Amino acid sequence: MENEIKSHYSYSEVIIWLEKKGIELYGNHFKIIETDYPIVYKLIAYFLKDEPTCFQYGINLDKGILLSGPIGCGKTSLMNLMKYLTATEHKFYVKPCRDISFEFIQDGYQIIHKYSIGKLYHSEPRTYCFDDLGTENNLKYFGNECNVMAEIILSRYDLFISKKLKTHITTNLSATEIETHYGNRVRSRLREMVNLIAFEKTVQDKR
Repeated sequence: MENEIKSHYSYSEVIIWLEKKGIELYGNHFKIIETDYPIVYKLIAYFLKDEPTCFQYGINLDKGILLSGPIGCGKTSLMNLMKYLTATEHKFYVKPCRDISFEFIQDGYQIIHKYSIGKLYHSEPRTYCFDDLGTENNLKYFGNECNVMAEIILSRYDLFISKKLKTHITTNLSATEIETHYGNRVRSRLREMVNLIAFEKTVQDKR
């Protein structure tokens, strides 16, 4: 099915374009390898809002994307490239979870608001891609331990229900590991909030 996508977009041309963009951003060694095409096609279909193809893949355009796969398989660079396929009104910001945890150490609980409800000076909550979920640690702020990303995901879930706010995530954690790190409430909310697109565990490290 991968090779015969019935679509008004030429996916092979989109991949060539994405590779050029990748070389601009990451240097001449950047390449989208053929074994990753099934994953990349799904991402292209989603970010171009290609409804018939998303339907073929069972992708729900009202949800975000959770891109999972082993370290070094190229999740972050792919999501950064997808920003260039995304229509202005669906633009998203890629934010490493580690950076959010450092901001939390510095600024405390307002960081949870910043990445969910939005700061006072943002008129609307933003669409984020939280990069590398699971690399941040539980942090103490004035002695209180806080699982920052769990709190942010739960807050964004409420906005997903009330305002259709989308959240994208990259992670090398499995669903079970997500539950261990963040609790079953987060895992079940994520199931409602995102489409899971997963690299094989055996995929080669591209670094």
